Amino acid sequence: MLKYILKRIIISIFLLLGVSVILYVLLRCMPTDFVENRILALVQNGGEVSEEFIQQMYHTYGLDGNIFVGYFTWLGNVFQGDFGNSFISQRPVLSEIFSADRIGTSFFVAFIAVIFEFMIAIPLGITAATHQYSVRDYVVTVLVLIGISLPSFFFGQMLKDIFANKLGWFPVSGMTSAGSSLTGFAKIGDYVWHMVLPILTVVILSIGSRMRMTRTNMLEVLNSDYIRTARAKGLNERKVIYKHAFRNTMIPLVTSLAGLIPSLFSGAMITEQVFSLTGIGSYALNAMQQGDIPVIMTYNMFLACLSVLGVLLADLMYAVVDPRVKLA
Repeated sequence: MLKYILKRIIISIFLLLGVSVILYVLLRCMPTDFVENRILALVQNGGEVSEEFIQQMYHTYGLDGNIFVGYFTWLGNVFQGDFGNSFISQRPVLSEIFSADRIGTSFFVAFIAVIFEFMIAIPLGITAATHQYSVRDYVVTVLVLIGISLPSFFFGQMLKDIFANKLGWFPVSGMTSAGSSLTGFAKIGDYVWHMVLPILTVVILSIGSRMRMTRTNMLEVLNSDYIRTARAKGLNERKVIYKHAFRNTMIPLVTSLAGLIPSLFSGAMITEQVFSLTGIGSYALNAMQQGDIPVIMTYNMFLACLSVLGVLLADLMYAVVDPRVKLA
């Protein structure tokens, strides 16, 4: 086991280096960059910009040299623990991205959403599989199509317009009531009240794929010979489903953990923007729109590390839940 983990860690290091190269090259090859956006903003506001000033800005932000020289400069700084300063705020990237407010907000929304996603999607997927071609199955299928098809910005805005703007049941945006001086449980309740619509948006749009996966896996298991044998022996149907079939249905679901960990910090990016939440996703999206390379690189490498960690944990858990799998 230890040998396998060490081997995977070494492979992951080279994988992350490859990801960083591709990402940096793509960012430097974009049609527009941070300096051009700043120059355009100055010109639109009536400012005069000289060629010397433009070159000085490119030099200031380290965008005037060769792409690969710039990459290795960035990589060397990273190995020293320096991820650079944000082009926008001129503050260290690490303190900007991993501030308690930003990362806490994103983690809270995603973590609660994941819990409800599993609590809703897995039972509905099992129900659809055990009642194939029934009304229940068709209802679940419709929910799956809705969850997969609707874009988050549209669905989030729709919930916002209905339940916040028209009915007034929930706040329109933000994480706390403006001008409030609440403390204790009242403050927690106010925070949860603001989080209901964002979490509901993420849950509804994410349960579709999980339900479909559960239904497909359960149908495959229910058609297995050992399930037919269990039924032929007269075992209770509930026992057949939840003790024998469900256990093997969960094995493929374990692999979904690979994408679950990074989604805790990136899955609600658009939702955070719609509801004006100060999370890590909305901050990164703003950086991407303005070409803030240090922030974009750090954010995406953070997600890449989480993805690698998720794949490793999924493989280890797969070996735990399925004795047939041997790690080498």
